[in-house]
Amino acid sequence: MCMCPELLQSLPRCSTVLRGRRLKRFNVQVLRLNRMRRSRRTRKESKDRAMIMVGVKTEMEIKNWKLYMLNKSIIQENEKLRNKALLLHQENQALLSQLQNKFKTSPNNNNNNH
Repeated sequence: MCMCPELLQSLPRCSTVLRGRRLKRFNVQVLRLNRMRRSRRTRKESKDRAMIMVGVKTEMEIKNWKLYMLNKSIIQENEKLRNKALLLHQENQALLSQLQNKFKTSPNNNNNNH
């Protein structure tokens, strides 16, 4: 059973054929593994983003609540100041009217002194 060396070289070797199949199988497995890693990573990143958004949302709600309470206290203080201003205006009007009445009743005194 003597085979020519040329014939032997032209025939595919068993190891190269198997190696090709193994490489294909390996490449497919690597691609699958990479895909799985990417999907896990994206799921994890989406969970992280969701947690960040929840954190941001609760942080924003807290800030919103604080601003609401501050606004409410400012409105109450404004109302108190408005009432004080109204009372001061009424007192000022009363004093002005007293002053005008005093000068109305005593115009003769002013004329006599000049």
